[in-house]
Amino acid sequence: MSTEAAGTLSRDARPPVAVPPGGGSVHRELFRLNRTPLDSRLLARVEEIERDWILPLVRSIESATAPVADRAGWQRLLAGLLAEERAGNPAGEYLAERASREEFALVVREFALDGLTEAQNFFPAVPRLPIKAQMAVMRVLIDEFGCGNLQQAHSQLYRLLLAELGLPQEPEHFLDTTGDDTFQFLNVFYWLTQRAPHVEYFLGALAYLEASIPDAFTHQARACERLGIRHGRYYTEHLHIDTFHMREMQLAIKEYEAAHGLDPTRLWTGARLLSRLIGGAFDAAVTRARESAGGVTA
Repeated sequence: MSTEAAGTLSRDARPPVAVPPGGGSVHRELFRLNRTPLDSRLLARVEEIERDWILPLVRSIESATAPVADRAGWQRLLAGLLAEERAGNPAGEYLAERASREEFALVVREFALDGLTEAQNFFPAVPRLPIKAQMAVMRVLIDEFGCGNLQQAHSQLYRLLLAELGLPQEPEHFLDTTGDDTFQFLNVFYWLTQRAPHVEYFLGALAYLEASIPDAFTHQARACERLGIRHGRYYTEHLHIDTFHMREMQLAIKEYEAAHGLDPTRLWTGARLLSRLIGGAFDAAVTRARESAGGVTA
C-alpha cells in the first residue's frame, strides 16, 4: 500500500479553532493550560479547544486512511513515509546549506519550547501501557533526561545551544514569540498521552518521531558545522541515540500487541498526524526565519 493510498493529506488542510476570549492564540492558550494544574473549569476549556482542533484533524486523517492489516503492514507504511520525507525537504536543505547564522538562530528560537521541555509530556502515557511496553518507553525517556546526568540531558544541550546564539534559556521567554504551527506540534503530545481514546495513537506518533529525527536533524547538524556553531551536540546526539529509540518503540508496539492486541491503523494515524504537525511547524519556522532576516522565500 502506498502512502498516498493510505491517506497522505496536505499539511495546510487544518480545521479552524475557536479564538480565545479577548483574542490571541488559542494554541498558545492550550500550551499554557497543558502545563498548569487543571481544575474542572480549566479542563473543560482544554477539552473545548481540543474538540475544535485535534479531534476533527484526527477524524480527517482516519477517514482518508485505508485500514492497515497488521503490524508488518504498519512497518512497511512507516518505512515508505520516512523514505518519502527523506527524498527531499526544501526547507531542510535551505537550513543545512544556505541559511545565515541569524536565520538559523531564529529557527532554534522557534523550537526552544520543544527543546527546553523535551519528553516531559510523554510520561502520562506510561500507565496506559502494559509493563513490558512501559519498560521500552521508559528506556527512551531515561535517555531523554540524560540518565540523570544534567550535562547529558537533551534539554540542557539545548540550553547550551541557546546560550551560544545569545538567546534566553528558560521556557517563559519564548511563550510570546513561538508560532501557532509549533504550538500545535507541542500540544499534540498532551492529547496523545492523556486524552486520546486509544494509546496506539501515541505509540504510532512517537515511533514515527524517533524514526524520523536521525534524518531530519542532519540538516541542523550540517548547519551547525557550516556556521561554526560549537554547541550543535543537541542535534548530533539525536542522530546517534534515536536509532536506538526507534527500535525501542517498535518493541513497545510489539509488547502492546502481545498484551492487548493491536489496531495498526491507529498507529498509522498517529504517525501521519505527527508527520503533518511537525513538518508544518518546521516549514513555517524556516519561512518565518527567512522573512525576519530579510531573505527571499521561494
